[in-house]
Amino acid sequence: MPGRRRENSNRFIQPKKDYFGSPSMRFDQFIASRLRTSSSTKSFSRVIIQIAIASVALSIAVMILASALINGFKKEISQKIFDFWGHIQITDAFITPSFEAIPIEYDPDLIDSLYDIDHVYYGEQREVFGIRINSRRTKRTKGGVRLAYRYVQYPGVITANDDFEGLILKGVGEDFNPDFFQEYLVEGRGISLSDSTPTTEITISQITANRLHLSVDQQVIIHFIRDGRQIPRRFQVVGIYKTGLAEYDRKIAFVHLDHLQRVLQWNPNQVSGVEILLDDIDDLNVINDYIYQDVLPPEIYTQTVRERSSSIFDWLDLQNINETIILSLMLIVCVVNMITTMLILILERTNMIGILKALGSNNWQVRQIFVRQSSRILIRGLLMGNILGITLGFLQKHFELVKLREEDYYLAVAPIQFDIPMIILINIGTLIVTILFLILPSYLISRISPSKAIRFS
Repeated sequence: MPGRRRENSNRFIQPKKDYFGSPSMRFDQFIASRLRTSSSTKSFSRVIIQIAIASVALSIAVMILASALINGFKKEISQKIFDFWGHIQITDAFITPSFEAIPIEYDPDLIDSLYDIDHVYYGEQREVFGIRINSRRTKRTKGGVRLAYRYVQYPGVITANDDFEGLILKGVGEDFNPDFFQEYLVEGRGISLSDSTPTTEITISQITANRLHLSVDQQVIIHFIRDGRQIPRRFQVVGIYKTGLAEYDRKIAFVHLDHLQRVLQWNPNQVSGVEILLDDIDDLNVINDYIYQDVLPPEIYTQTVRERSSSIFDWLDLQNINETIILSLMLIVCVVNMITTMLILILERTNMIGILKALGSNNWQVRQIFVRQSSRILIRGLLMGNILGITLGFLQKHFELVKLREEDYYLAVAPIQFDIPMIILINIGTLIVTILFLILPSYLISRISPSKAIRFS
């Protein structure tokens, strides 16, 4: 039965495999996998690979922590300034930094028009590779106005316990940002903000309380100067706050705006200005320009918090340079370590390279073996570095292990703010840049002569 024998023999026909043992495994994959197995048994190779993985992991962990720390600094300090002054201030156009009392009329319709700003459409000039072209596109802000509140600001001298201190009194009402006292109070409570029953309460900073030896429920006298006359007013300390921004803490105290209006002999509709909080700080310049040009009358002026506190924000912007330097140095460390590791692996496998070339392998095939092996080491280092960096960041964020001098850094604890897109960019950028640089030392393989390599062994 010849036909039957052929039918039975077909059952034993198997897919054709190459000599690497797998239908799909490539030459470089097969050799690289064998090298990985053999390297785990050789003490010298194992030590070199472990050092390479540790160096990559340490570099990535430092990058992640540096980025999270700088982001935390910028966010925490910026937020404190925003809580003090808002994002945008609306004042009289002729006001000066000397705290001269120049009022503007508080118009409820104007406030309503500010709250109506939920988004602003604006034109932006297109750029191609950093070069501006004669084309514009329409964009929309991420948000609009979140909060707008009145304030009256006037300097005075606080006296208590036979001592005195110069302060800037900031008068606020029931529309004031409620988060401020909740966030920064260390003792007592915030002043009562009801416009119907204004009280003689004052909230001072911890710096002022320590200098004048004051505590909650004590009485103080504040002396105002108007038209060359001294006007004393008695207040009761109901709360003590602390933001850590010593520049502001030592100057600012909070009272009800009604008291300052009466000292200045203003009517209830006259205020020093209006402070605005936005939904998103990225919209600051666009919304500020829109309010100034399209919403306000010409005699009213707007100023962003960046313009008001330019020195602090310039210092924060310098942190971007520090971040770039740290990331660049860590990337260089990672690249140099991986190049050194590849060179050692190549020199250790000189005999194998000569044999592969003698068997007909070209330079590119052999180079792929070592690039693939080095890439595996790099990826393992990246994974371990991410675990290490994120874990240390979470420990700092939740347990506040690293403390700072608040007088120097405006913060008592090193802040951590993870930026997921930045972490992804660090990983992808390190992977791509390092692999590209690994191609360079692999050219050493093309200089290895098969006959000399085999004879050398």
